[in-house]
Amino acid sequence: MTNILFTAFSNRTDALELAKEAVVGLRDLGIESSTHFLDQGDSSHIDAATLVVSLGGDGTFLRSARLAHEHDAMVLPVNLGTMGFLLDVPSDQIVASVKESLGSARVVERLALAISIEGSSSASDFALNDVVIERQRVGHMVRVRTYVGDDEYLTYSADGVLVSTPTGSTGYNFSAGGPVVDASLSVMIITPIAPHFTIDRSIVVDADKTVRLVAHKKPAAVVADGTEIGVIEPGQAVLVQKSPTPVKVVSSGAFELGVRLRQSLREGHA
Repeated sequence: MTNILFTAFSNRTDALELAKEAVVGLRDLGIESSTHFLDQGDSSHIDAATLVVSLGGDGTFLRSARLAHEHDAMVLPVNLGTMGFLLDVPSDQIVASVKESLGSARVVERLALAISIEGSSSASDFALNDVVIERQRVGHMVRVRTYVGDDEYLTYSADGVLVSTPTGSTGYNFSAGGPVVDASLSVMIITPIAPHFTIDRSIVVDADKTVRLVAHKKPAAVVADGTEIGVIEPGQAVLVQKSPTPVKVVSSGAFELGVRLRQSLREGHA
């Protein structure tokens, strides 16, 4: 039996109100559900049979996707944000979308990243969108050497260097001038952020390869999906690989790339 779990941040009163309404609406249909605060409590009640329903914007979805990924659960993204580039379910269709998902869910597998810091005893981290090696102080650049497999690529002096998934290509990567990539492709995109006197184009590589980012001369912060996960010292590296398990996203036709581009970018009025 599928466990329905609405996820939201505790300070999002609109999301909490919608969750309450959805719980009542689903109960009227004989479907039990509950609410989980992403910034509170544990997730011990989540398993692979759980349908995680994200209520918020792209940031809420990324946190919910991390939670679902940890337990091999599915995630259904509901859009309560202003942009919602990753989200395809309108807030007024929550109950209907959950009911449909329980019947014949269309699940797409999204490539995720496994991130590890050389010399660290911590387990590898996760990102659905991107990992960024960035400057620690305003007004300073980082210098980052990039490798793909054993092949040395470029060294950048920049505000940062990011590695994006196809799903994340419409996020920070896009803002930094990187390409929009179809989410069905198994690739990673390396994009410099405001590079100084060097190539400013992205490089797209096979996701089965390992991308190695090495801090040169200065320490740098490591940020995964907008959350700092560590700092690397000069000579230390971050390894970025395809996660062995994808993120399972319950999707509709509205999640297709063309629709997302037209709706989120407003036909040229972004």
